[in-house]
Amino acid sequence: MRVIGQVAVNVFKESVRDRVLYNLVVFGALLIGASYLIGQLTAGQDIKIIKDLGLAAIATFGLLIAVFIGIGLVWKEVERRSIYALLSKPVRRHEFVLGKYAGLALTLLVNIAIMTVAFYAVLAYLSTQFPASQAIDPRMLLAIGLIFLELLLVTAIALFFSTFSGPFLSAALTFGLWVIGHFSAELRNLESVVESKVAAYLARGLYYALPNFAAFDVKAQAVQGLPIPWSYMAVTAAYGATYIALLLAGAVVVFSRRDFK
Repeated sequence: MRVIGQVAVNVFKESVRDRVLYNLVVFGALLIGASYLIGQLTAGQDIKIIKDLGLAAIATFGLLIAVFIGIGLVWKEVERRSIYALLSKPVRRHEFVLGKYAGLALTLLVNIAIMTVAFYAVLAYLSTQFPASQAIDPRMLLAIGLIFLELLLVTAIALFFSTFSGPFLSAALTFGLWVIGHFSAELRNLESVVESKVAAYLARGLYYALPNFAAFDVKAQAVQGLPIPWSYMAVTAAYGATYIALLLAGAVVVFSRRDFK
């Protein structure tokens, strides 16, 4: 665990020095702030618009951080040939992979926290202007929690692909799975549209095998003030944690079998 922690800290330090990361955080915070101005254009719906745009900004910029930093976690070390120096030290390959993931997870946590503070600052200001609006809603934190879990899953996918492919292919595959995962319900319902049983069974198999990112999206419920059951949160968290564990195990196996000689 000590080695994993050291690798994670190094990844975090390297990530916060990346100008792209700072730009994403700044743009995310600006978009959340701008959502207040946009919300003023629609009378009576400004609070909901601001909440919706704020959550969307956190999810979007978090996704960019997860993908564009995640795909380079392993590839950069191989490309710069620094992997040879790292593996010559008392660092096992599984410690290297898990440390890389933990470092980016910490980076995501810090940046999501920054954007969340900016988001709630806008909501706090609105609550002073419209005391009866209930702008500060704890359900926002539940939605942000699932957004963070979704981003951890995206990070695990990006890390898995980065263990055996280049950055462009890893980014394309990660974004592809993310898009498909948000429309996984269409795969489940495809059997009612197509006549081929083979295609129907294949679609159903993909539905269960591919990550269901739609399950992490409760932004609409949070914005509309609908209840988000704790049982749903627990089941979704367990699903995400299981999928992440499987992806990390796969990443460790693939990376352990790579020959860097």
